[in-house]
Amino acid sequence: MKSLVNPAPPAPAGPPPPLTVAAEPRPGGRQRAAELLQRQGVLAVLVLLCVISSFLFSSFATLDNTRGITIQASFLSVVALGMTLVIVTGGIDLSVGSVFALGGVVAAWASQYGFLPALLLPLVVCGAIGTVNGLLVAKAGMAPFIVTLASLLGARGLLLALTHEGARTYLVPRGSAFQKLGGGAVWGFGYPVLIALALFGLGGLVLQRTSFGQALFAVGGSGDAALLMGLPVARTKVLVYTLSGLLAGFAGALNAARLSSGVTIIGVGMELDAISAVVIGGTLLVGGAGSVSGTLWGVLLLGVIQNLINQIGSLNSSYQSVVSGGFLIVVVVAQRYLSAARRGT
Repeated sequence: MKSLVNPAPPAPAGPPPPLTVAAEPRPGGRQRAAELLQRQGVLAVLVLLCVISSFLFSSFATLDNTRGITIQASFLSVVALGMTLVIVTGGIDLSVGSVFALGGVVAAWASQYGFLPALLLPLVVCGAIGTVNGLLVAKAGMAPFIVTLASLLGARGLLLALTHEGARTYLVPRGSAFQKLGGGAVWGFGYPVLIALALFGLGGLVLQRTSFGQALFAVGGSGDAALLMGLPVARTKVLVYTLSGLLAGFAGALNAARLSSGVTIIGVGMELDAISAVVIGGTLLVGGAGSVSGTLWGVLLLGVIQNLINQIGSLNSSYQSVVSGGFLIVVVVAQRYLSAARRGT
């Protein structure tokens, strides 16, 4: 029996319609403002704090005070640079404070044999500690928190063994080239400040302009996805922990050159200051996002807070931790809301 419904006429012959790809929606003004605030918010706070402080304290905006803030911040900034790379991969390095102190003592001891041993030996020792951290995290699959906590204790114990429980202090020979590395200056700004700026410039290029830097973001965003993309995830983690150890040891050597001695009691809690500076600078603790410039602003913000507490005079240095902790909480809460605003939720 024939159907009562006429079939649809065939489509006319001709070229197929062009394929259209849905364009990715452009972020709105609210999302762009949230992104800008997340990236540069700490810089705005730093500038605002400096402007207010210069009106409140006549000695704050002087050149000598600026030199003092930058020289004090230079050692923490080098340590925080390595911490930034580690946190971008989603890890953490709790050993940097002890490695910093160990690097200083080793450098001061080796300075009796010349400039190169004083500079290279702490790099070898501290870089080896970082490599062990990376191997245990990347190859053995151990948690970074546990691995680096063990390294914190081990490096501090090695430091005390070298100094006979802190009873012996190694001094840098007076007038040596290594001593000038910490005490020299250009236009009044110490060599450690200039070295720290150079390292941050190099770190920014590595993180933003090289395949290694992109691998750090990919590993921090999703390790499984990075493996599927063919990225060397294990090698990347080993390298980044090695860099963290090298930078912490180098900062300790610079500090020993500045103080002309290896001090055993320094570096306690430095890992927390480095983590605070990194997070305040906008790097996410979960990994996958961050910048070295934000870390530099975070370190300077902590340095300015410490300087303001010294300017007030009636407050002791313990209040620096109170203010820094308050800043950290505010930044973490702000990051959560800014991330939600960027997603448009």
